[in-house]
Amino acid sequence: MNKSVVLIGAPTDIGAGHRGASMGPEALRVANLAARLARRGLTVVDRGNLAGPLNPWQPPVNGYRHLPEVVAWNRAVYEAMYRELHDGNVPIMLGGDHCLAIGSITAAARHARETGKKLRVLWLDAHADFNTSQITPSGNIHGMPVACLCGHGPDELTILGGTKPATQPEVFRQIGIRSVDEGEKKFVHEAGIDIYDMRYIDEIGIKASMEEALADIDQDTHLHVSFDVDFLDPTIAPGVGTTVRGGPNYREAQLVMEMIADTGRVASLDIVELNPAFDKRNQTAKLAVDLVESLFGKSTLMR
Repeated sequence: MNKSVVLIGAPTDIGAGHRGASMGPEALRVANLAARLARRGLTVVDRGNLAGPLNPWQPPVNGYRHLPEVVAWNRAVYEAMYRELHDGNVPIMLGGDHCLAIGSITAAARHARETGKKLRVLWLDAHADFNTSQITPSGNIHGMPVACLCGHGPDELTILGGTKPATQPEVFRQIGIRSVDEGEKKFVHEAGIDIYDMRYIDEIGIKASMEEALADIDQDTHLHVSFDVDFLDPTIAPGVGTTVRGGPNYREAQLVMEMIADTGRVASLDIVELNPAFDKRNQTAKLAVDLVESLFGKSTLMR
């Protein structure tokens, strides 16, 4: 297997409600992401950062904040991620806020269609991100990517890859969810998204939850992991703009990553919502890098 792992920086907080996620890619580089993955025996290429519009920091228009800028950034992410997948590489999108997953997952979905694979998206997040312009309390598009990917949103985002919707709700497995807006809750249920929220994880355990989430992944699966750093409990990961208490602890997060690694199917990845402005001595970036290393096979056990 002579695939390269390719890092693609997307330094923008265009879809977020706080400034600072634009510094995420650099924080991950400072935490030695490339070197740590290379230690796993992987060939790592850093393509540097994509370019896109600056954040104008304007109020929402028709329920969306910064829609033209969000579209521009997502188009850039989509094209870059698709190019790497097409060339046989494993792209890692270094965010940036979570609105950028519209671009990366649209690329993964197109690639899966073209290669005859089924797409599975593991959405590691405190939030369901299934808002629309009608139900959003903020207009921030980082709360809408899953809805957009499922065809609920503005055409400029829902048809990025030429087909609408880019994905179906059944491709998603959402893990760690513990903050869902009122209108969003109803919409998620109607769509039938597969959610492993923290209550469920607390009841049956992280291992059983992950076994269920990973149950239908086989050699014909393109597995995309969308890792929002606010998935983690804020006591271990303070460097995010939208902290929600009660997330997975370090050991649980390690197990999640190792069980995903055990499938051997990770084909593309997002690392998003890392916000160094809220971090302490880059500890959240270091933790994210540690977990991503596990996702690519660093087992903490002597197996």
